[in-house]
Amino acid sequence: MEDKNILKFKDEDGNVVELEAVAEIYLEKQKYLILAPLEEEAGDEYVYRVDVDKEGNEELNAIEKDEEFMRVKKEYKNLLYSEGGKDE
Repeated sequence: MEDKNILKFKDEDGNVVELEAVAEIYLEKQKYLILAPLEEEAGDEYVYRVDVDKEGNEELNAIEKDEEFMRVKKEYKNLLYSEGGKDE
């Protein structure tokens, strides 16, 4: 059985939300995480850039540039197709 990488966040109401890291993507040494809700029926996936702060801690940041987002999305699709899909 495959171990899931679960990350916990607090939403704007203070509720704990759990998301699964379904993929790590690297583009030109920049790391990105694809996160998905644990509920299978939710269907949404979120893309975050992983930046490193001055102390060496990783932090997730939203991608604001459309071009950057599209490059990550394209690489994620390539990853899915090369592995036979995420449900296998």
